[in-house]
Amino acid sequence: MWKEENNTLTRTFEFKNFVDAFAFMTKVAFEAEKMDHHPTWTNQYNIVSISLTTHDQGNSVTDKDEKLARKIDNLFGGGNSKFKK
Repeated sequence: MWKEENNTLTRTFEFKNFVDAFAFMTKVAFEAEKMDHHPTWTNQYNIVSISLTTHDQGNSVTDKDEKLARKIDNLFGGGNSKFKK
């Protein structure tokens, strides 16, 4: 579940292993690039933490952040059995 705090949407995702986490990040990267809206994120082995905020709108949460969050959620739960739910 996404949390909104300090003008940022944040969520942490857990995967079976590093390869699954990195594959997820790659999919997110393609979606973010299409939207020209890029997350701040970290990856530690099977954990991916993502923060979304719109920098050119005064570092606040906007529709762009919410739209990207929905796309990320769809990628995470998109029927790929490798992803933990």
